[in-house]
Amino acid sequence: MPVPATPSECPNQILARLPLVEYRRLAPYLERLDTPLKFGFFERNRPIDFVYFPLSGEHSVLAVMDDGATVEVGAVGNEGFSTVEVLTGSENALEKVVCEIPGESLRLPVEKFKDAVQGDTALRRLANRYLQAYLGQVSQAVACNRLHTTEERFAKWMLMNHDRVPGDDIHITQEFLADMLGVHRPSVTMIARSFERLGLIRYRRGCVTILDRAGIEEMACECYDVVCKQFERALGKLDPPR
Repeated sequence: MPVPATPSECPNQILARLPLVEYRRLAPYLERLDTPLKFGFFERNRPIDFVYFPLSGEHSVLAVMDDGATVEVGAVGNEGFSTVEVLTGSENALEKVVCEIPGESLRLPVEKFKDAVQGDTALRRLANRYLQAYLGQVSQAVACNRLHTTEERFAKWMLMNHDRVPGDDIHITQEFLADMLGVHRPSVTMIARSFERLGLIRYRRGCVTILDRAGIEEMACECYDVVCKQFERALGKLDPPR
């Protein structure tokens, strides 16, 4: 599919807020691509070649231990871009980033991104505001992982990903979800079955369907609301993926 011709046609919240003239300067260098489950965007300590702007789906930022264990420390949907450390001048990725929810992204060569954020440009202002909200999300996740139950975090995760997909289907395996939550797969299986018995979700292999969002909101910890408000303060009211 072609690159969106104007900001108003672009599902990515950063690019959609650019002035038309600034967007058109970037458009020739943007490439649209599918991002299937587990698509690799970045590896820790490897060079950053592109900046990715999700149109739909979700990118998961993973801390990887020496024994291969992983835990999600951040997530990026159509409200932002991967990877934020490029704003600090970093040449290499700080963490591994993979596709958690399949979708599409626009990617921009990193040198073109750096050119576009030189000086007081709209993209630089938007990127800095997004960085502020993203760092707030990461710090909230640290507290959440320490203080809240797996059930609460599961509900929060469902809500955050529901916000980042068109419709009510979230395509993910239980194995991958267990890695995101930093728990064993049997724990995710039990929680998913519990939520299904309550009529909150329907789970079939590789796909979770949201049935009762309000009920999931009641089950989630406060962190979902905190993070949403951080992004709204930074970028304004966010639109769902189209």
